[in-house]
Amino acid sequence: MNRKERTTFTAEQKLDYAKLMINEGYTNKQIRDISGAGETAVSRWKRQYLEEMNGQTPQDKKALTPEQQKIQDLEKQLWRAKRDNEILKKAADIDARENSSLS
Repeated sequence: MNRKERTTFTAEQKLDYAKLMINEGYTNKQIRDISGAGETAVSRWKRQYLEEMNGQTPQDKKALTPEQQKIQDLEKQLWRAKRDNEILKKAADIDARENSSLS
C-alpha cells in the first residue's frame, strides 16, 4: 500500500495558503501541488479563512488569522476567570458556613 506520510501544517502556513487562494487567485489544485496537502484540507483552510474574515471565530479548531486567535485567547482567559471565580465563591460559602456553625 502506498500511503503518503501525513504532514502537519501550522496555523500560519494554512493562513498563507488560504491568502494565496483568496487574495492571489491560486486554485485549490495549485495549493495542493505546492503544499502537498489533501483536497479537503485545502478547501477547509479556504473556507475557514473566509469565515474568519467575516468575523466568525472557530469553535473547535485553532483560528488562522491573528485577530481570531486573539479572540480565542481572550475567550479562554475569560472562561478561566469565571471558573476561578466560581471556585472562590464556593470556598467562601464553605468558610461562611463553618464560621456560622462555630458561633
